[in-house]
Amino acid sequence: MSAILCLDCGNTRIKWGLRSTDRWSATGSLPTSAAAQIGAQLPSPQTYQSVVGCNVAGPIVAAAMEAALKQPVAWQPARSEQCGVRNGYSVPTQLGADRWAALIGARVLHDGAALVVNSGTATTIDVIDESGLFRGGLILPGLALMRESLPRGTAQLPQAQGLYRRYPSNTDDAIESGILHGTVGAIERMFSIADTSPSLRCLLAGGAAETLAPLLSIPFVRIDNLVLEGLARMAMDGTPHRNER
Repeated sequence: MSAILCLDCGNTRIKWGLRSTDRWSATGSLPTSAAAQIGAQLPSPQTYQSVVGCNVAGPIVAAAMEAALKQPVAWQPARSEQCGVRNGYSVPTQLGADRWAALIGARVLHDGAALVVNSGTATTIDVIDESGLFRGGLILPGLALMRESLPRGTAQLPQAQGLYRRYPSNTDDAIESGILHGTVGAIERMFSIADTSPSLRCLLAGGAAETLAPLLSIPFVRIDNLVLEGLARMAMDGTPHRNER
């Protein structure tokens, strides 16, 4: 049977995965700036049962992907309800498509309350309760954005290339440790707010997960391709697709 091609188009990178029944037969990633070259990464023959994606990188990237693939992509927006998850945002369609897909992926992998952390260009920290209701969440600058903002906004602070230290004794280490403390602190504070269920788990995903994981003092599970998991469930669930970008 032909595979489902899932596309997670982020601000910095595009992740893709080929889903055959209940497993990923191939996965990969490329810079968002190289969206037009995705065809060169995909295994041959390039025949897909369907192509489903979420896109927060804008319509130019979406158009480049469709041109490269030579077929339309079913871009998935956030909805009021889908795949067992209910959207608690005051305006459901304003929730980022990647956050929505990650919540659905979390529900697939953990049938209970979850703190869903996706650490990329931005870090998102979202709460889904036992019933499948998305309660709300946080958006923070990602680790790299924090590092880049200090030299832009100050006269004397450098582009830090420090290490995490419990007691930083130089400026680079102080910046790096502050960035990590700030992010980990936000994750653990949201976990404490959401900790009303024995089933609560932190699901940690994204490019910075490896950096954050050793610093967390809450129970967590590292998840690869959380957004892609959600997209695969959307495709297999048969939810009507809309070509929204």
